[in-house]
Order: sequence, then C-alpha cells, then structure tokens
Amino acid sequence: MVGQLILGLSILIILHELGHFLAARAFGIKVEKFYLFFDAWNVSLFKFTYKGVEYGIGWLPLGGYVKIAGMIDESMDTDQLAGPPQPWEFRSKPAWQRLIVMLGGVTVNIVLGILIFWVLTMRFGDSYIPNSSAKYGIVPGQVGKKIGLMAGDKITAINGKRVERFDDLTSPKVLLENTVFTIQRGTQIVSVTIPRTILNDLSDHGIEEFISRMPRTRFIVDSLAANGNAQKAGILKGDSIVAINNQPIAFYDELKAELLKDEGKMVDLTVKRNGNPVALKAQVSVDGTLGFFQSKNDLPEVKTINYGFFGSLPIGAARAWGTFADNAKGLGKIFKGDVKFSKAVSGPVAIANLFGSHVDWVHFWSLVGFLSMVLALMNLLPIPALDGGHAVFLIVEMIKGKPLSDKFLERAQIVGFVILVTLMVFVFGNDIVKQVMKK
Repeated sequence: MVGQLILGLSILIILHELGHFLAARAFGIKVEKFYLFFDAWNVSLFKFTYKGVEYGIGWLPLGGYVKIAGMIDESMDTDQLAGPPQPWEFRSKPAWQRLIVMLGGVTVNIVLGILIFWVLTMRFGDSYIPNSSAKYGIVPGQVGKKIGLMAGDKITAINGKRVERFDDLTSPKVLLENTVFTIQRGTQIVSVTIPRTILNDLSDHGIEEFISRMPRTRFIVDSLAANGNAQKAGILKGDSIVAINNQPIAFYDELKAELLKDEGKMVDLTVKRNGNPVALKAQVSVDGTLGFFQSKNDLPEVKTINYGFFGSLPIGAARAWGTFADNAKGLGKIFKGDVKFSKAVSGPVAIANLFGSHVDWVHFWSLVGFLSMVLALMNLLPIPALDGGHAVFLIVEMIKGKPLSDKFLERAQIVGFVILVTLMVFVFGNDIVKQVMKK
C-alpha cells in the first residue's frame, strides 16, 4: 500500500514539476533545482548536479518543486532579487511567458490524465452492466434506506431520463446534482430525491451504503472453499439456501444480511437440493460467511464496448474531463455548505487505502489518472504559493500593465505557504481521525 502510494505520487509530482521545468527552459529561463519532495533546511536524501541544475530527493514528502531563477517561490530565496534583472531570470521575461511557465505543471497533469484514460479505454474498452440486467432491482445500504430506497426497487429514470447503465445510479452526476430517481416498486411508480448533503453520509459509510454496485441477484452454490464451513455442513454444488433459522432467503443480499447477524454462531439452514428441502447445521465464520461461491450464471450481464486507437481518445478524454469537472462541482458544494469540509477532503492516508494492499496495475493507473486530474484542479486554486495563485498575480499584472511589487509577492507567498501547511496538518489529522473512527 505504501509502495503504491509513493510510486503514484512520485510519478505525478515529477511530471508536474517537469512541466514547469520544460516551459522555463523553452523560454531560456535558468532552473537551479529540480526536487521530488522538499529539501527543507537544505537537507536532501539524494542529489546530483547536471548541466548546472541540482536534481534531488528531499526528506519532507509534501510535494516537490523546481527552483526557477528570479522567481519568488517556495524557497523564499530573495537574495538574487536584490540585483538588476538578468536575461535568464524569470522576472525579466514577458508576463505571457511567465504565465505559460506557471501553468506548465497543470498542463502536464491534464495531458497525463487524458493519456492514461485513453490507453485504459483502448486496452480494456468500456464495460458496464445494462440497467435492464437488474431484473431483481437494487440493493440499498443504510444511506440508501435512509433516503427512502428499498431492496428490489427498479430505478428506471434519473431526472426523467431513462437509465441505460446500472453504474449511472452511483455516478457523480447523481451525487453532485439535484437528482430525482423514478422507481418502479412492485406495481407502483414512486420518486425519491437524493439529498444535496448525501456526500456527508457517504464519506462516513462509503458508496456501497448508498446503492450496491452489483444488482440484486438470486444464487446457487457453485464451488466450495476447501475445508470451509459450507463444505463441513454438507452443502453441495447446485444447492440454494432458502432459509436461515427459519428466516426465508430468496436473494444473495438477504443471505449476507442474515449471516452477518449470526457471525461466529451455529445456524440452522434449509437448503433446496434437486427440488427438495434439506435441513443442515452450519458454523458462520467471524466475518459472516459460510465459504462458498455463487454461480456466475446468477450474475448480471456485463457489456463491453471496444474502441480502436483513435476511437478510444475522445472516450478517454471525456473520462478525464469528467473527473476534473466532478471534483470542481464537489468543491462548489463545499463552498455552498452542502458538504462539510472535513467530510470532503482526504490526504495520503485515505489515498493509500484507495490503492489497496494488493497490486492491481489497472486499478493503479486508473487511480493515478484520477489523481492527476485532481492535482491539476487543486493547483489551479487561486491560493498564493500554488500555480493558480501565481497565475492570478500574472493576469493582474497583464491587466495593469506593470508587475506587482516584490514585497507584496513575498508576503503573499508567506500567507499562501501558511495556508497550505495548515491545510496539510488538517488533512493528515482528518485522515487519522477517520481511520480511528472506522475501527
């Protein structure tokens, strides 16, 4: 988990800083340092000098930086600004060139995100469960039940538009916008409105507690774990469990719910075998399972649309842009007060959990692509010390026709740095609190 976190963030940081580096060199601006992580108080884990640039790895893993000559940045090295501007310095270049340099990192992050989603789409296509395959409806979690959803509901429309893909039910469009589900519940047609504040609950409980990503299914035992509780109880391939402690069972979600009630206990099972009921006793494991796998024939149909080299580009670009836009909408909900800041933000601890403890390269690159677009958005925020803050000051300079004073930029940089450090401390603490609360 830690290895994937470090690798993923290192890729993103190095490529982001490379964007600034290449843009600066393209305009003849001298770059003095290129660092992954910060070498606070000039302490580095590793460094070397090549063609006048010091490359290295710092000890403080809070990002990275390139030190550009003649620029007020994270290093707060203002000594070089005391003399007259030199032709190779950042401050001597036209404002439009400096703006391109400042947006170089964000540009690379956006290009990287598009590239990753393009390649993933080209390699694996676009897979989804048709909503028509959810013939037994949905399985809502505690958050879904809280807003009025019921097991077996068939959601037919979102804001009046017919649902084609089952995963659209848990899409950002549903969670971030004012959404109304049209539901077929038995012979009735009902409507359920998704609260604007639902992200607060999902932050605590997870998306599966809204609507399970898997539709409701019936089940038949397909295979048994060797020496597992199901095998010891006498369950056979082809059996279906129709009752637990005389509680009728028809669907897989009902089975899981009943087993979780009896974790670590002995239960009475009624099994349907060749059309006949068979009574068995079984030990439920401490994690609420019996030790068998359901038949794949019970699982819903999965459709895959394959695209060629060029056909996959607009699909990948749309996925990347969707990630960017959805996170921007999420920030908007924070400012509106629909989502609590503590519920919305996540740091390295939460990101590490997203990577998981097992290496799955498709999941890894999907997450890196997602984080690349998030990093682009975060760096565009108009906070001094971020790329967006520098860009705002340069745009003001272009409008005024003269640069802002060095003293103002120094103070703004300090204010921005304090804001960022405060946010980092809060995010780290928030991550830790969330992990403790889960336990």
